[in-house]
Amino acid sequence: MARKQRADAHRSRAAILDAAARILNEQPEASVETIAAGAGVTRQTVYAHFPSRERLLVAVLDRLTELTVAAMDAAKPDEGTAAEALLRVFEAAAQESGRYPALLQRINALPISAREDHARHAPIADRIGQVIRRGQDTGEFDSHLPADWLVVAAIHLAHAASEERGSGRMTDSDAEHAFTTSLMRILAPAGGACAGSQDSQDAET
Repeated sequence: MARKQRADAHRSRAAILDAAARILNEQPEASVETIAAGAGVTRQTVYAHFPSRERLLVAVLDRLTELTVAAMDAAKPDEGTAAEALLRVFEAAAQESGRYPALLQRINALPISAREDHARHAPIADRIGQVIRRGQDTGEFDSHLPADWLVVAAIHLAHAASEERGSGRMTDSDAEHAFTTSLMRILAPAGGACAGSQDSQDAET
């Protein structure tokens, strides 16, 4: 009986988080009653899992992070060249996070400590770091710069491209081109072009 209750509670929690992500992205001020109805549970059940709206929003962010990590893993980061794999991983993350732009903007405005933010995004950074280290081992990427530094630079570039796209200052294709080209130039070994870079592709055409 206890195992069944835990399973039911887990399903209810997942349903609430999925409904909250979907509804709050479209209706930022949606009530708890609306979220409960979307999840197929009662208002009391929502409060049993999440005593406050802020706790719910933070839990939704954790859920979206989990989905992003799963999408990155599904992008086959161990296959192909490191450059190709890295671009696939970033594209998978962008597609997943792009499903909830308004919600993520609202959640990112919440007062979250730097330690909490770092811990939440650690799984994402870890996956990017694994691909970058593979590229350094194979000679595709610059091995003289610390991998952790390259991870930070890559993530900031991705955020910059997303902000330019979201603000309308760049089209989707221009932002993607700028991100890809800049990323590959940063990662390229000294005196060489990074495999899979736009420069290399242009040279071949």
